[in-house]
Amino acid sequence: MSANAQPGVNHDIRDPALAEAGRRRVDWAHLSMPVLQAVRKQFIKSQPLVGRRVGACLHVTAETANLAITLRDGGAEVVLCAANADSTDDEVAAVLVKDYGIATHAVRGADRETQRRHWDAVLETAPQVTLDDGCDLIGRLHTARQDRLSGVLGGTAEGLRGAAAEAVQYPVIAVDGSVTKRMFDNQLGTGQSTIDAILRATNLLLAGLTVVVAGYGPGGRGIAARARGLGANVLVTEVDPLRALEAAMDGFRVMSMTLAAEQADLVVTATGNKAVLAREHFEKLKNNAILCNAGHSSVEIDTEALERMASARREVRRHVEEYALRDGRRVYVLAAGRLINLATGEGHPASVMDVSFATQALAVEYLVKHYATLERRVHAAPAEIDRQVAKMKLESMGVRIDRLSLEQEKYLSDWPQGY
Repeated sequence: MSANAQPGVNHDIRDPALAEAGRRRVDWAHLSMPVLQAVRKQFIKSQPLVGRRVGACLHVTAETANLAITLRDGGAEVVLCAANADSTDDEVAAVLVKDYGIATHAVRGADRETQRRHWDAVLETAPQVTLDDGCDLIGRLHTARQDRLSGVLGGTAEGLRGAAAEAVQYPVIAVDGSVTKRMFDNQLGTGQSTIDAILRATNLLLAGLTVVVAGYGPGGRGIAARARGLGANVLVTEVDPLRALEAAMDGFRVMSMTLAAEQADLVVTATGNKAVLAREHFEKLKNNAILCNAGHSSVEIDTEALERMASARREVRRHVEEYALRDGRRVYVLAAGRLINLATGEGHPASVMDVSFATQALAVEYLVKHYATLERRVHAAPAEIDRQVAKMKLESMGVRIDRLSLEQEKYLSDWPQGY
């Protein structure tokens, strides 16, 4: 525990003296988060989370700080750890502990052992609700002592899928599936923040370059659109025929990674899977190709295989490593294959996270309110939360939309009787 933090607040942060700078960052993000501000005002009045302990494993950024403060002001005791050490803002961690009394366990650049210790520090408080980006807390809860699960009321999660979704032992809301989350966070946020991070790291001019985007989910779709908007020639690779067809109909050239690698000046992976770029692709790359990853996990680029192919390796500028291959080619990897938009950039803009975190906060309220009737399984984010968040966002933008007339409502409700 660092010294000089708020008394009685358990924490592991780099330096409480960073709190003043952290407050400025949190306040700046607050200005671009009107929807979360509105939710916070509701929570202050209604106190829906009184008596609840919320354990959160999220990117510790200025935007996340505003979410944690909102939950705290709704009556919750909040304990926070980092979902990704590369994204931790030490200044923000300091202000959360020192000024807001939120127990925070996060240090930028922490090794894996320290991260696990931080996860356990959250779980040892016996949270009744978890918020989880990447499902580290959920996974650890389910592999830990089973009596710990008795203290868990429910959770919200991103990245929970497959067998893991079938095995959960308490109600979980998958906020990653919400329409507003996919639209703003996954597509718009990932698209802009990834391109921004690449440019910060490399100072490249994208116009005229051939950019390969691996994966055409919401994130890949956003990256491809923004790269094209900056004048790049964009190729898309996919394994899903429906997404590949969508990319083709959006006007992108779609092909296998083996073919795309031969043409690539820059490759961006955005799949969430491992070895998307592997030895067979490295062998095809042209000289001076640049590789980076926009997926959650650092396994999409097989850097170990690339290192075995290299005769030398060096850092040529911050976050840019050069691999000198034995055949004379050079390949460059950004941020060691880690999540590019957080490793070399600032992550999603606050106005994007405004929508995602409003959804998260309302999902926590929903879990607490409806826990008695929720089955122990993964639930989609309630459609009414999506609509509420969308409405609040439009209002904050000064946008007015049409409403159905009584005659129109009757016509729709009577269908198909008039046919």
